[in-house]
Amino acid sequence: MKLLSVVGARPQFVKLAPLCQRFREYPGVDHVVLHTGQHYDYRMSKIFFDQLGIPEPDWNLEIGSGTHGWQTAEMVKNIEPVLLKEKPDWVLVYGDTNSTLGGAMAAVKLHIPVAHIEAGLRSFNRTMPEEINRVLTDHCSTVLFCPTKAGMDNLSREGMKGRLILENARWVKTGEERSVQWCAMVGDLMYEVLNMSLDIAGRESTILPSLGLDPDSYYVVTVHRAENTDNPENFINILKGLAQVSKWKPVIFPIHPRTKKLMEQINRELISADNIKCIDPVSYFDMLVLVKNARAVLTDSGGLQKEAYILGTPCITLRSETEWVETVEMGWNVLVGTDPQAISNAVLKKDRLEIRPQLYGDGKTSRYILEILWGFPALTGDITLKGL
Repeated sequence: MKLLSVVGARPQFVKLAPLCQRFREYPGVDHVVLHTGQHYDYRMSKIFFDQLGIPEPDWNLEIGSGTHGWQTAEMVKNIEPVLLKEKPDWVLVYGDTNSTLGGAMAAVKLHIPVAHIEAGLRSFNRTMPEEINRVLTDHCSTVLFCPTKAGMDNLSREGMKGRLILENARWVKTGEERSVQWCAMVGDLMYEVLNMSLDIAGRESTILPSLGLDPDSYYVVTVHRAENTDNPENFINILKGLAQVSKWKPVIFPIHPRTKKLMEQINRELISADNIKCIDPVSYFDMLVLVKNARAVLTDSGGLQKEAYILGTPCITLRSETEWVETVEMGWNVLVGTDPQAISNAVLKKDRLEIRPQLYGDGKTSRYILEILWGFPALTGDITLKGL
């Protein structure tokens, strides 16, 4: 069985790691990695391959940045000849980036089945490019791997009732007898990779002493969504909120390349708070340590909301909606938008809770994904996951 993964951004590299490890265990699996080059800065890309033990990509398209339409079109155009050459049995796409949509579109036009990992997520905000990417990818995929029941429910509401649902490690038929799409709740790869990485991060990372930080003595901030970085008013309001927050504890701000460019254009007085420490993007292991030990995380990142929950760190989301609704329902995440006062109020009120249910599976997501893809031609009746 030949699988081809299309990746291009930091969260996708992280999700790729446990699958690469799982696929290497089985000689019958030939796994090809295609890197679109959506993230082209070393610290945003190659370092994740190095630290997570992901092999060098078999293909690197080096597409780089651009408008959404141009970037996605370049991906479709350049992925197609790779698929024609490699002839994979499945194309795997991850999450909700332009690389996700570009890979799915190129594959489905060539009648190659698509498996969407992290399917079914919805923020219900169609102005977000990521929302469009995830909806379109879901609707052209053959197998949809959902991290949570909320994802399964979203797909059901959109008419993709599918055939599968996980019940105590047993796959049973649901939905119509002749369905062209299959939906599976397999848990989240991020939970699996965190389990793989925490011990290593604790041993290898020196980020806290290098920044002079103690656990629970600082806040971590990331801002990169287009709705904030392409809107100067939103971004300035976030900075005003951070300036207020920094009066209580230091704010550590690893700066995304897009955000750095914007900051250079803004009045320096807005970012001159002594307690806001802007740093270059950090490695995956360093980020794990920063988030795990932070008093709280302030972010507009979807993945970081989930990582914060898994690591037991309160999260303040700099958006008015989220695709990770369960983190809000459990009380570990609060949506504040970009209002400076709402940001500072949320930081004052947010603290760790005693109850944190395990929402994202049992840590065996990569195994479930492989078993379903491996046995897909036989998925016409009840199937029990027994291991390959």
